[in-house]
This record gives sequence, structure tokens and C-alpha cells, in this order.
Amino acid sequence: MRLGVFDHMDRGLAPLDRFFDQRLTLIEAYDRAGFYGYHVAEHHATPLGVAPSPGVWLAAIAQRTRRLRFGPLVYLLPLYHPLKLLEEICMLDQMSGGRLLLGVGRGISPIELRYYGLDPEATPAMYAEALQVILQGMQGGPLTFEGAHYRFRDVPIELTPFQRPHPPLWYGIGRPDAIPWAVRHHVNVVGNLPGPQMRALTDAYRAAWRAEGHAVADLPLMGVGRHVVVAETEPEAMAIARRGYAKWRASFLKLWELHGVRPAMHAVFPERFEDAEEEGRAVAGAPDKVRDHLQRAIDEAGLNYLLCRFAFGDIALEESLHSLDLFTRQVKPHLTPSPETLA
Repeated sequence: MRLGVFDHMDRGLAPLDRFFDQRLTLIEAYDRAGFYGYHVAEHHATPLGVAPSPGVWLAAIAQRTRRLRFGPLVYLLPLYHPLKLLEEICMLDQMSGGRLLLGVGRGISPIELRYYGLDPEATPAMYAEALQVILQGMQGGPLTFEGAHYRFRDVPIELTPFQRPHPPLWYGIGRPDAIPWAVRHHVNVVGNLPGPQMRALTDAYRAAWRAEGHAVADLPLMGVGRHVVVAETEPEAMAIARRGYAKWRASFLKLWELHGVRPAMHAVFPERFEDAEEEGRAVAGAPDKVRDHLQRAIDEAGLNYLLCRFAFGDIALEESLHSLDLFTRQVKPHLTPSPETLA
């Protein structure tokens, strides 16, 4: 069972310079604890994400860690010139010795896209072309491409990634219509849905994977993100979780509420932490409870990957480090992948 960390980098209470320093300290602890991957969201003009330039943040992580893989979940491709992003991807992969996890997407928030002067109706096509340019460019140059949004002819390509043919692809999934593309390109997928809804997606992925003639043992990673707080007692863990979740959720909704709209249904989270826990989307408690809860979530959703959020809202560094320590010693060693993901 592979375990990772998902991080919105949502704004806490500390000044930003201290926030960044403390989060890097926590990421060093993820590295020491043996987590597989660290995934950071990209958001703009919202306290939900104070790492709006993921490449800058990931470059710092590359220098502060040794084994931990890392990447954006996701780069919002329509916001980048694809040639510029291609160069950044290659730099990060080379600087880290091949530890980049390449998450790609078009963005869940039309509000953020409009701030950059983009028409949300046009961004799916921009995303598709940009991804094609980037994947083609990582094979080497010269690069020629003719599309509706991007056109290049004989562009010299000086940088290539460490991982060949390219870093592994990751995609945030909330609907079944993305599965055929993900299967064709061997894309790892992550969702935020409750267990039964996520199970429908992982079952569909496995069915499409088998239909392509691939072995179950070669399945890409299929995971979900979950808020996790571990403490010696359940009351202590719940007090931390309720407080952090309320701050995180307020940041999550702030931009949507400012514009009087609601996010997509697969991105709606319950108002109370207890309700999120009841849906299987979060857990707080002593190690035994957390371990049992997460194993049920893994089995229910048919997963071989789990992304934990140990730091969210106003949870202090010391609280996250303590939660992580208990998780690493008393929860992590006992989690196993869903039987359906094994050969």
C-alpha cells in the first residue's frame, strides 16, 4: 500500500514566511517517514492555496528531501505557455533525480481562470493541446506543432526529463468520462469522493484496464485524499480536527461565495468535520480508530493509494508533527491495498 500526502497549502494563522518554513519542516518529516509522494494543489486569488506557483515550491522541496516524490496535483495547463512549462518540468525532474510526479488538469474553478482572462469554455481544448505539446516536447526537439491555440515550428528543445519517456502522469478524477483517456495513457488518478462513489470510478478504471489487455499487477495508482488527525485520545484529535477543518473549509469556499456560486458537486464538502468523517472523507482519533477507519475506506473504494492531509486550516506545526509521528508508527505499517488492486 502506497501512502502519500495532499496539500492545498491553505492559509493558516502564521505569517507567510513562517508558514512556508514550517511547511518545509513538515515535508522533511514526510520524507523521513517514507511516504511515497507529496502532491500540492495549484490555486489562485484564494486563501485555499498560497503556493500559486507550484514549480517554485517544488524546487524548494527537491532540495530539502531525498526520497520523497513530489508534484503538482495539478498544474493548471491553460495558465501556462506550454513551452515554458515544458522547460520547468524538465528542470524539476532533473534537479530531483527523477522524483517528479506530473499532475495535469484544466482547473476546477472557472473563477480563477477568468481572473487570468481565460474563457472557461475554451480551456478544455487549451488543456488538451498544451498536454500534447509538453509530452511531445519531452521526447526531444526540434518541436513542431499546429493547433487551434498553440503553433510552433522547429523549436529547439534543449532540456529533457530525467524519467523517460516522461514523469508519471497524474490526474484529479471526479467523473467516469475521464477514465478512457487515463487508461490509454497509464495515468494515476486521485479523487475526493466518498467511498461508494469512488468505488464506481475505480471499478470502471479496472474494467477498462483489463479490456486493454493490461495485467492487474501493472495498475496505476488510484487514490483518494482524506483529512487525517491522530492523537492519543479521540477528544484531543477531534478538537484539533474540528478547528482545522472549519478554517480549511472557509478558505475552500471563500472565492465561490464571493461570486455567489457553488463548486462542482464532486468538490462539495460537509459543513462539520463529524459529517465528513461519517461520509468517510476524514478521520480523527487515536491510532486504532484511524487505522480501522482508513482500512475500511481503502477497501470500500478499491484503492491502492491513499493521500493524507495532516496539515490544514489552523493546525499548528507541532500538532501536525505529532499526528504524523503516531500515524507513522501505529497506523501506516498496518494499511494494505484493496484486494481488487492486487494480481
